[in-house]
Amino acid sequence: MQRRDFFKTAGLGIASMALPGCLNDTSKAIGENKHPNIIYILVDDLGYGDLGCYGQKRIKTPSLDKMADEGMRFTQHYAGSTVCAPSRCCLMTGYHTGHALVRGNARVPLRPEDVTVGKAMKQAGYTTGLVGKWGLGEADSTGIPNKQGFDYFYGYLNQRHAHNYYPKFLWKNEQKINFRNEVKYPHSRHIREFGGVSTNKLDYSHDFMTQEVLAFVERNKQNPFFLYIAYTIPHANNEAGKKGMEIPDYGIYKDKDWPEPQKGHAAMITRMDGDVGKLFALIKKLGIDDNTLVMFSSDNGPHREGGNDPNFNNSSGPLRGIKRDLYEGGIRVPMIARWPGKVKPRSTNNHISAFWDVLPTCAELVGVKAPDGIDGISFAPTLLGSNDRQKQHEFLYWEFHERGSKQAVRMGDWKAVSFYKSHTELYNLKDDLGEKNNVAAKYPDIVKKAEQYMKTSNTPSTHWPLKKWRKKK
Repeated sequence: MQRRDFFKTAGLGIASMALPGCLNDTSKAIGENKHPNIIYILVDDLGYGDLGCYGQKRIKTPSLDKMADEGMRFTQHYAGSTVCAPSRCCLMTGYHTGHALVRGNARVPLRPEDVTVGKAMKQAGYTTGLVGKWGLGEADSTGIPNKQGFDYFYGYLNQRHAHNYYPKFLWKNEQKINFRNEVKYPHSRHIREFGGVSTNKLDYSHDFMTQEVLAFVERNKQNPFFLYIAYTIPHANNEAGKKGMEIPDYGIYKDKDWPEPQKGHAAMITRMDGDVGKLFALIKKLGIDDNTLVMFSSDNGPHREGGNDPNFNNSSGPLRGIKRDLYEGGIRVPMIARWPGKVKPRSTNNHISAFWDVLPTCAELVGVKAPDGIDGISFAPTLLGSNDRQKQHEFLYWEFHERGSKQAVRMGDWKAVSFYKSHTELYNLKDDLGEKNNVAAKYPDIVKKAEQYMKTSNTPSTHWPLKKWRKKK
């Protein structure tokens, strides 16, 4: 089945399909005729080492640590890309960056024929909502959330607009909701309304988004829902220079003998963690806790922007690299799943998975068939403790297009990073998680295999053609 063939019926058009064997097994595991709520929380530029449950020592994340204690922690989960837009495209459409429409940070909208998680969930009868940063379609384009399977949207459409935590407005569906913030635009080359720095800092967007999250859950407590929460924390406001870690107050970090940006970075993460705690408190209060799967992850590795130093609090943990790298620190991310009575508490797994697996996972859990031809493999069996049913990836693939092109492949314990038409590095992650020892010269056959995967995994893109890598000067 091709992607557009997945649409059949009038209106939304994703055809209802009989459940194949694996879906029947899943429905038995979660209970016949059960329709679990699914909440997917995605934060922005949070490193593998930024949470207490992943080894962080100084930034406090009690709510997420509790979520891990009550659920499952993934240790080998990967973002779709090493920057925002392509990572989110992989998450929404089930394709890796060699096949996805959006492969870099540019304003390329999703098309009417693209199948998203939102569209799949609507076919299963779910009410769908998105609160936060979208980045896959500007106003009046085919890519806006309301045209991509989401009944309700509140937040930012444009990525640069999302840099500013004190914006002049946010979007509610297709209408602007004005804030009291006054904004200046220091870079004239940028489109006005996108980016900018507030001069009075009255309305903090993250807090308004949390209010919308809680209101959406409250409104839909009686019916199955899918809620995609795309918080912008702890991304920097790049237009604010070294003062880009915008936060109303430093909270418990105000008296730390730390640089100001590090206080802001830590306070942002702890503030977000507290809001995740509010969400869990609400679903418990509403009596829907046992029927709600919550997943949490980050769109790529930690940044060195807005004055933030990712080394200060060891944001990458034991991994090499940060945002914009295809080393592990740029793409391996935290992933926590919690579902009382279904996901085993205090569990850790090393299943190798990625953002493009989320669409087929959600589809399986709600009883619809994901479109054929996507790159994702459902990890629902892993979530439900049926490891004997879990299919594995032959390999994972990434490509990235800044200063030319880079490609990466994860196959078993091997990780290859190629600087297009320059050289390829090879690491054994089992023995060298920090990617310190390049063994490409020792294992030429493994390098050759990885490079073949890279060659066959890329479908040509007019927006992001493969170009010779250029070393940074």
